[in-house]
Amino acid sequence: MSNDDFSAIEWRFSNGLVDYHEAVRDMEERVEAIRAGTASELLWFVEHPPLYTSGTSARPQDLLTPDRFPVFDTGRGGQFTYHGPGQRVVYVMLDLKKRGTDIRCFVRKLEQWIIVALSRFGVLGELRDGRVGVWVKRDGGREDKIAALGVRVRKWVSFHGIALNVEPNLEHYSGIVPCGIAEHGVTSLVDLGLPVSMNDVDLALQDAFIEVFEEPGYDCR
Repeated sequence: MSNDDFSAIEWRFSNGLVDYHEAVRDMEERVEAIRAGTASELLWFVEHPPLYTSGTSARPQDLLTPDRFPVFDTGRGGQFTYHGPGQRVVYVMLDLKKRGTDIRCFVRKLEQWIIVALSRFGVLGELRDGRVGVWVKRDGGREDKIAALGVRVRKWVSFHGIALNVEPNLEHYSGIVPCGIAEHGVTSLVDLGLPVSMNDVDLALQDAFIEVFEEPGYDCR
């Protein structure tokens, strides 16, 4: 993987809360442009107003309060999740033909990206078999989810991406069974006692992305 492959990626940071419909529309357009070779790859950092999204494996019974926030069906993998203020969502639009058409490898790198970014704040993020996302251990052996991911790939261009809890209203998760997992909770960096800002997290994610995706072995061909 050459440095040129990464220097050409656009990094976009949107201020304020981005409408979900508009975000999906913009992603769809960008994916087609990347596939056609008329636009660069894109990492898009956003926050959304409070909403729930359902992935391709979502179970209707896991939407506990359907009238609480808008609910959007998506084509990404996964089940129900929450997006809202204080959560950093990064939409990852990359041309996997450049990096190898191994989607499992790509998802592993997204997970590692989150874990490395968390380590910048002294947080040990971990993976668990059968539980999607990144988890942290709490006092008493409890485990809470701090980050989710769900991607879609169209003609080898990825979209959707990751969601890392910085300081969202964690009570908003009570309207769903997050990712279909009822026996564990959710947390955030601020909930863990870390007074970090969204800008701090963005810097950590940028640094971690270069480390993880440029390291030997990312190329999944």
